Parts: sequence; structure tokens; C-alpha cells
Amino acid sequence: MSKKGLGKGLSALIPDIDEKSSSSTEVIPVNEITKNPYQPRKKFDDEKLNEMVQSIKEHGIIQPVVVRKKEKGYELVAGERRFRASQLAQLNKIPAIIKDFSDSEMLEISLIENVQRENLNPLEEAEAYKQLMDQFGFTQNNIASRLGKSRPLIANTLRLLSLGKEVKEYLRGGKISAGHARALVSVEDLEMQNEIANEIVKKNLTVRQIEDVIQHKKEKKPGQPKKEKKVKADPFVNDLEERLCQYFGTRVKITEGKNKGSIEIEFYNPRELERITEKLFKL
Repeated sequence: MSKKGLGKGLSALIPDIDEKSSSSTEVIPVNEITKNPYQPRKKFDDEKLNEMVQSIKEHGIIQPVVVRKKEKGYELVAGERRFRASQLAQLNKIPAIIKDFSDSEMLEISLIENVQRENLNPLEEAEAYKQLMDQFGFTQNNIASRLGKSRPLIANTLRLLSLGKEVKEYLRGGKISAGHARALVSVEDLEMQNEIANEIVKKNLTVRQIEDVIQHKKEKKPGQPKKEKKVKADPFVNDLEERLCQYFGTRVKITEGKNKGSIEIEFYNPRELERITEKLFKL
């Protein structure tokens, strides 16, 4: 697996290519290019796409797309919007950089291109992270370091996948924000999730207001145990948690009680569980 980083942009994965230079490009037929099967973005802004079409008609393709060779034709690696706009502008040929990439590198490049240039829908981002973990064996730490993000941010993004279907659709459609969605992740009852999401849409509630609504509803819920009073965090426990997070490459939570406590280690797929188990046996 490539060890090149992603946080500095596509040039980190393609260091020998200046993206703005045409010296390393070839002109290839548009109809010989197929779309990137690992493209994380599912929806494209029609207005922005049409603006690009007009720009291409006036100035041509300024920045080449990146492709990899197939048995027949080419497969797109980066530049999906430019490729789509070229099709709409009815171009016959397009400048392209031809490179050899593995499947995991294709997903990485597509992900970083979207994250850095045109913010992905939070769910698309979460799905891409999960695909990197499930298909290519990445850990949360791997993804964080290669994308230039913090590990807790990757973990919080992945948690959005646990939301109910209706709430996910609200998030995809922009009816609720990523902040709203992260607050709703703490609500395990899907019916309550939907109820609160509907309140967000109808009343245009802020994230802070939603946190208060969630707390109020949890306290009112029949049979809900009373929330224990928060105990001031022990610096030693915090340090130990951080070291365990680094060791296992995932979130670790230590809970202390009066006479007993627990250590909770999160995993998101069978492969991660196997990896964590191996590390446990080495202790």
C-alpha cells in the first residue's frame, strides 16, 4: 500500500506531476474514458457543472484529468466534474495524465480531491472512509494522517452511518447540518431521532437547541435511568486513554466507578476487530 500522504493535495500522491502543466499530458478520446467506480461523490451541482461547460467552450480544458489505462480505453482517477462537463460540451478529446494506480489509490485520490476542493456531503465522506477501512484495511489513524485530519474527526464522521434512514436523507438533502446529525447520533431510539430531525426542519433549530431538546426528551422517556453526575476527569486516565487510542488505532474509553470500571474499545468492521484482537494478545 502506498505510504504517500494526502494532506497536501493530489501532488502528494502524484509527486512527479505538476497538475497545472501540460508537458506530461496526452490527448485522448472522451468516449474511451469510463467513470471512476470509487468516486465518493454521488451528487454534482448542476449549476456549477453548467458554469464549467461554458468555461470549457470558451477556454477549453485548462487542467488535465488523471486516468489509468485499462485493457480497453481508460478509467478516470481524478477530474470527474471536468470529464462530465467535457461530455456535456460535446468534446471529442480531452487532455489527460495517464498513470498506474491501485484501486485503493484511486479511492484515496478521489476522496482527497473532493474533500479539499468541493466539500463532500458528510455521509459521502463517511461512506468513503468506511470503504477505505472495509476494502483496503485502513485504520482511523491511517485515514486521519493521510487526509490531514484529526482521528476524532474521522471517528465522529463514521458515526453518522449509524443514523436512521430518514435522518440520513435529511442530511444528504442539506435539510439538517453535520452538526445537527452528530448531535442526533447520541439518540439510539430511531423513532426519537426522526421526531427530533423533523423539529429541526420545521423550527430551524440550532445545534445547541437540539442538544437541549435531546437531553429533555431523554429525561422524559419512561424508564430512562437518571444521568449520573459527571466526575472531574482524572489526568492520568485521560493520558492512558490517549495512549491506548494510539496503540489500537481507534477510540478507547475508560470509565471509572466507585468499586469497578471498564475499558471500551470501538471497532467498525470484522477486520478491525481481528486487528485489535491481535494487538490485545501481544500485550
